[in-house]
Amino acid sequence: MSYVEQMFGLADRVVVLTGGGGVLAGGMAEAFLQAGAKVSLWDIDGKAIDEAKARLTKATGAADRVDGVVVDAMAEASIEAAIAATEKRFGRLDVLVNTAGGNRGKVPFVETDMAQFEFVLKLNLVAGLMVPTKVVCRHWIAKGVKGAIINMASMGSYVPLSGVWAYDAAKAGVLNLTMAAAKEFAPHGIRVNALAPGFFVGKQNRALLIDEKTGELTARGKDVVGRTPFGRFGEARELNGAALYLASNEAAGFVTGVCIPVDGGFLVDCI
Repeated sequence: MSYVEQMFGLADRVVVLTGGGGVLAGGMAEAFLQAGAKVSLWDIDGKAIDEAKARLTKATGAADRVDGVVVDAMAEASIEAAIAATEKRFGRLDVLVNTAGGNRGKVPFVETDMAQFEFVLKLNLVAGLMVPTKVVCRHWIAKGVKGAIINMASMGSYVPLSGVWAYDAAKAGVLNLTMAAAKEFAPHGIRVNALAPGFFVGKQNRALLIDEKTGELTARGKDVVGRTPFGRFGEARELNGAALYLASNEAAGFVTGVCIPVDGGFLVDCI
């Protein structure tokens, strides 16, 4: 085994990704499989799971190391059942990647639909972090597992993005709770970190960034690219290196409570 394989390889590790049918989750799942891990995709959408499994099997040839579980990440009982299903298939659970989340459009503050606000807040903070982390960490502590969690923060965790009020609030909470949970679980040997993607085009934000009729950037998309020093959106694979680093106990065994921006320089844009 080479030094790089020793440092970043995930052979015999089991990685769970909530929101596993999504674009960013799919990219990271492929990286984990290529690094030797077994991967379980948790998602509320069974069709999205099946499509992701087929795509990952074609890309990696690792059909025996990828599984999927339909799960409601807002419900503790559903997470408990998913843990049992994953352990039945793969025997263990070592890494939890909380990718569940998304947004529902852009509006002026005073026109905010409060029911939608609460839904987006719950989607990104309750389903996207709190419930899976609570249930999985409780399970790990009971079994003495020194696991690792990777949360999905955002540019909105650092600076508010106009018009997406619930998303901003939730992602600021993700960053805050990542740090708080890191301290809480450190005595148990559980690491809690986060990635903060810049602007990647996915299912949830495509219509906001790209005109579906023309394929051209929307005004919002042009603003984003104009504020990104690299002058483009990110590609899903560009999260993979940071994800592998945070998942590896060899590479990041003394790293907890941090958030790594993968943003093409968005946070350092200035005039």
